[in-house]
Amino acid sequence: MVSTVSPPQAVTNPLTAGRLPTAVPWGILAGTLAASAAVFGLLQASTAEEDYNIVGAVFFGVVGYVVLIYIVSRLVEGTRRATDRFVTALVGLAFVIAMLPLISLVFTVLAQGSGRIDLDFFTLSLRNVLGEGGGAAHAIIGTLLMTGVATLISVPIGLLTSIYLVEYGRGRLAQAITFLVDVMTGIPSIVAGLFAFALFELILGPGTRVGLSGAIALTVLMLPVVVRSSEEILRLVPNELREASYALGVPKWLTILKVVIPTAIAGITTGVMLSIARVIGETAPLLIAAGFSNNFNFDLTEGRMQSLPVYVYYSYISQGTDFQPYIDRAWAGALTLIAIVMILNLGARLVARIFAPKLGR
Repeated sequence: MVSTVSPPQAVTNPLTAGRLPTAVPWGILAGTLAASAAVFGLLQASTAEEDYNIVGAVFFGVVGYVVLIYIVSRLVEGTRRATDRFVTALVGLAFVIAMLPLISLVFTVLAQGSGRIDLDFFTLSLRNVLGEGGGAAHAIIGTLLMTGVATLISVPIGLLTSIYLVEYGRGRLAQAITFLVDVMTGIPSIVAGLFAFALFELILGPGTRVGLSGAIALTVLMLPVVVRSSEEILRLVPNELREASYALGVPKWLTILKVVIPTAIAGITTGVMLSIARVIGETAPLLIAAGFSNNFNFDLTEGRMQSLPVYVYYSYISQGTDFQPYIDRAWAGALTLIAIVMILNLGARLVARIFAPKLGR
C-alpha cells in the first residue's frame, strides 16, 4: 500500500491576501502622533514658547493618520476597503475634535497646577498668609461639606419625585411637577444663590452667610438634574419585569424597591454624579450664600464657609504685588476640583457595578 502525504499548507500572508494586519492601523496612528508631537516640539523650541501645543499635536497627528491609512489601504486592499477605512477614520477624527477642548483643559491644568500640589496645600488654610505658602484645606473641607449636604437633600427628594412621575403620576399634578422641574433646570445659578441668601436672611437675620445656605443653593441646582435623569432611567426599565413581579403577588411598592430601582441603579448613580459635577464648580451661588473665609470652618450653621470655586476665584482676582503664588494656588485649586470630580465618578461606577443586578444574587 502506498501512503500519500499531503504537502504542508502554505502560511497565508495578510499583505498578499489583500488585507492589512490588525496592528498596522495602530502602528500608523502611533507613528503619525509621534511625528506630529516631534514637529510641535521643534516648533516650541525654535520659537521659545513656554506652553506645548498639545491640541495642535493631537489634531494634526490624527489628520495625518486619516490621510496615510487611506493611501496604504488603497495600495494594499483596494478602493472599496480603503473607502471604508477612510470613513471610519473620519468618524474617529470627529471624535478627537470633540475631545480636543477636554484634552487641552486637562493638559493645561496639570501643567500649571501640579507644581503647587504638596502636603501644605492639603493641610493648611490661607489664614494670615500673604504671598507664598498657605493651602486650600479649608476650601476643600467646605466644598465637600456643602456638596455632601446638598446631595443628601436632593437625591432622596429627586429620586422619590421621579418614582412618582414614572410609577404613579397621572393627570394635572404630574404635568405640573414636570413643568416646574423643567423650569428649575433653566434657573441661573446666581438666582439659586440669591434664593438661599434671602431664605436664611428671613430665618437668621440680615446679612447671614453660612455653609448651610450654600448647600441649599446647590440643592436647588441639583434637584432638577436628579429628577430628570432618574425619570428617564426608570422609564427604560422593561414593563415585563414589573408585570412578572405583580404576577407573583408582590405589591407595587415592593416591586419598585426590589425590581425597578436595582435594575436602574447604574443609570441613577450616573445621573447623581452628573448632578454633583454640575454644582461642585459653581462660584456665584456660593459666593452669595456662603461667603468667603480664609479660616477653617466645620460647622455649616455658623459663620462663613470657603469653597474651592470661590477659593480659585479670589486667588485669581486678589493678587498681591508678587502675583505668581496666587496664580499657582488658583491652578492647584482647579486641579484639585477636577480630581475630586474624577474620584467621585470612579466611586460611583464602583457602587453601580457592585449593586447592579447582574453581579448580585
